[in-house]
Amino acid sequence: MKLKKLANSRLFRQLFAAAGLAFLVPVGASLYYASSLADAYSVRQGETLHIAAALPITAVSTGETVSTAYTGASHDAAALRLFGIFPIKTVEVAPAEEVMLIPGGEPFGVRMLMDGCMVIGFGEVSGQDGGSCPGQEAGLIEGDIIREADHVPVTSSGDLREAASAGETMLLTVCRDGKTLEVKLTPVWSVTDAAWQTGLWVRDSAAGIGTLTFYDPEDGSFAGLGHPICDPDTGCRIPLGSGEADSVTISGSIRGRPGTPGQLQGYFSADAPLGTLTDNTSCGIFGTADALPETAAIPMALKQEVTLGDALILTTVSGGEPEPYTAKITAIDCRDETRNMIVEITDERLLAETGGIVQGMSGSPILQNGRLVGAVTHVFVSDPTRGYGIFAETMVRARTGQVRAGF
Repeated sequence: MKLKKLANSRLFRQLFAAAGLAFLVPVGASLYYASSLADAYSVRQGETLHIAAALPITAVSTGETVSTAYTGASHDAAALRLFGIFPIKTVEVAPAEEVMLIPGGEPFGVRMLMDGCMVIGFGEVSGQDGGSCPGQEAGLIEGDIIREADHVPVTSSGDLREAASAGETMLLTVCRDGKTLEVKLTPVWSVTDAAWQTGLWVRDSAAGIGTLTFYDPEDGSFAGLGHPICDPDTGCRIPLGSGEADSVTISGSIRGRPGTPGQLQGYFSADAPLGTLTDNTSCGIFGTADALPETAAIPMALKQEVTLGDALILTTVSGGEPEPYTAKITAIDCRDETRNMIVEITDERLLAETGGIVQGMSGSPILQNGRLVGAVTHVFVSDPTRGYGIFAETMVRARTGQVRAGF
């Protein structure tokens, strides 16, 4: 009898533990989705919100409206539930048009003039009273953008030298972390160079190679890189004053290895410019194309339509024409601003030639199920077969200023 009671007691504990586990698993999954899913989604006219996920998630309209995080307008709200039972969270649902884009994949060169001069370092000036650095003493820091000197625009390092040549205290208008401030700087006469100097190292332009992501046939614009062009010394995003996109010929590549990123090698060709640059944003560089390619446009995927699994990337590692290479999307994050996906290269041809993702491939389009889902942005230094990607929807939203029909 005691053995029977003991067996019943053990069975009861096992059943109780199983029931608790069956409850905790969906609750844990609900908490995971609450933290990883976006708070706002766009849905095409006439469609309902469907989120591609490993477990079934239903979206039911709450009948309420919420203020959109994108435009300030009011849109419908939907309650997300796991298995239609376990609550996840309430999200905003905004209507959107179908966006058709021409995928890129070809390399392009960037020539940029800054909107001002960026402080990238400091040097000591040997004056009559010893060494000093006027720029540091004035309170300037690396990454500051000098826009004006005595209310005269500064568009190049030459403008700054000219302003300092009088040897008088200058009133500099400076942009720092999006805020404007004024700084007084007094040049020092260098006994070494026989000139008035500020002790500032500045940069007024930038150039590089990347990959075009898409063209928009609706307005003739283009997008590339999927990340900003930043100053190599300070890591700060470069403010675009003016610039152009140029044709590039890829002549080869340096293969990437764990710990050492590879890179595409190429040169600016003599062809006519591809277009004019208009913006350098955290989501990529944008511009207006002089001409559109004859390639057919394909639909852009909304972020909730991107799924784990097989994909293609379009990129150019030799010659002039982009080629498709197989890849897999292994992780999706709707909450991060730009690192929305992890992409793994599976194509043996690309692995043999470049080792995976290399510098210069940033902006390579990612295709899945016949749609443009995003672009490759960064390589994992420890594993060049993998890297980050950004949603195409995120890039379109940045390009349009979140205005166009829910974008």
